[in-house]
Amino acid sequence: MGNGEGLTAGPEQHGGHGATAAWQAPSRVERELYEAKNRGDWPAYFDVLARTDLFVADSYTRLQAHPRTVRFTPYFYPQVGAECLPVLTEGMLPAPHPETVFLSQSLGWFADEWRHDDPQWIVINPGTPCETFFPAGPAQRALWKQHAQNTTGCGHSHLELRGLDSGGATEGPVAHGLACAALLFVKNGELWNAMAYHGGGYTSERNRLKEWWGVTSREEWQRTQEALLAAEMISGVWEFALGVRRSLALDFAGPVGVDHWRAVAERVLRRNAAEAEFRITPDGVTKTEPRENAELEAQVAGIQRLIGRIARYEARFRADGLLTEGKFIRTVEAWDYGRASGMARWGMAARFCTLPEAEHAVLRASRAAQANYRSWEEFSAAYILGRCLHFDEEEFGSWYEDMLTAHRILTTDPASPWLTLPFS
Repeated sequence: MGNGEGLTAGPEQHGGHGATAAWQAPSRVERELYEAKNRGDWPAYFDVLARTDLFVADSYTRLQAHPRTVRFTPYFYPQVGAECLPVLTEGMLPAPHPETVFLSQSLGWFADEWRHDDPQWIVINPGTPCETFFPAGPAQRALWKQHAQNTTGCGHSHLELRGLDSGGATEGPVAHGLACAALLFVKNGELWNAMAYHGGGYTSERNRLKEWWGVTSREEWQRTQEALLAAEMISGVWEFALGVRRSLALDFAGPVGVDHWRAVAERVLRRNAAEAEFRITPDGVTKTEPRENAELEAQVAGIQRLIGRIARYEARFRADGLLTEGKFIRTVEAWDYGRASGMARWGMAARFCTLPEAEHAVLRASRAAQANYRSWEEFSAAYILGRCLHFDEEEFGSWYEDMLTAHRILTTDPASPWLTLPFS
């Protein structure tokens, strides 16, 4: 196997040498596999497999009854005259289907978990120019494990721009909507332009939504998706503070000093607190009493601190090139729109929505972003500020540094959608 023991399908099985030579691999992984296969370089082939996610198909219905399990479903292949387990790399996955899901594992996992009664052959990306058959006996699995152990880490790298070279969205409104989540997808090293998205596999995407979002059902996904698209998950306090400055900038047609910003924000809070508020309730129109003084003072102090935090973040953003001199962030709604684009794909991978529903949500995220921002750079700074206000606590640690790195990749890499797609 690793010493040339792979059984490969000849060029004639894929339409002749010319057709194979003209084949455009979906992503770098498949291209590297194809090149290694053509060279007969099986150590290199398995090194590629060892550092990427490998997917096997399973039944959605079966997994509902038996979660956290994996079932191998082999098929007979005349090329080897035996049953083989099909294993796909990320770029070869088909569009999501309601009943068929894909589970992601590592090459080392296959080496460790393969049982004596499992298929005696494995086939990588069947039916494609990089299709390759390998025996799966004990000696071969020991070689798989050796490649896995010699490879640093497993799966794709983080903080890397990855996209589909074929089969992915590269232009138009869908691509724009997908690019709204590019900061997060670069940070995670995921395919930014895969609308037919599987992510880290069905189980992994379900776990992601449960751990980070508390989403465990279609109904919860729908509520979360709508809240993100309406920019209802960002803090209203953040938007209040930014809105005060935005109004001042319009009134005075220029920069707003932090002291002026703080003074006006305090004045607005105190004026609102002093005014009686009338609300319609089941009992009729009711009048609310002004807030207690202690509550008001706490709110004023909180807004003052928040304004200071925003000002310090923006100063750092300017020093690091996220904001140009004299510019400021008008709203952090970008953080919700970017996450909405991601949520659409995570929900689809977890089978909480269909491909058309996910695409519709991605298009809505695109339109919302274009309605509120004027450039990718402006969108990026707003997204990063929202993320930092929520997670970073002014530590300027990985919550910030990862986004700064992703921003620089997206604004400099020639393949970046932020350079190939106009913002509006």
